[in-house]
Amino acid sequence: MSEEQIIQEENKTKKGKEFEAIVNIYSSFNNTLVHVTDMSGKTITKVTGGMVTKHNRLKANPTIGMFISKKIAETVKDTGIKSLYIRIRAETGSTSPGPGANSLVKSLSREGFKIVNILETTRIPRGGPKVGGGRRGRRV
Repeated sequence: MSEEQIIQEENKTKKGKEFEAIVNIYSSFNNTLVHVTDMSGKTITKVTGGMVTKHNRLKANPTIGMFISKKIAETVKDTGIKSLYIRIRAETGSTSPGPGANSLVKSLSREGFKIVNILETTRIPRGGPKVGGGRRGRRV
């Protein structure tokens, strides 16, 4: 067998397996950060809004979210990953994730990935730090 035939057989066996990955999305109203790991937690790729655009005001934009997902799809498809678990996280104490998260998930599904699960992992403050002030309260 020649080397080309051996490589083709290896590619056939790789296509039979479907690998999974976890996409951690942190979306605030100022920026969008995406961190893709395999199931054991090893980093595959990490892309932020600042890596896609140089305008500070656009880093949390839905359009930038689409560009982030295209960048991720290029690197993730090379590793043979077909299905994704998505974890969306917003700022602690905020009511909803930033504007880039929703468009990012949509465009990842359009890229051809199977989305297995979407989990919202925003941290909830319980009590928090002591309120400033004193006997007369905080004077604003």
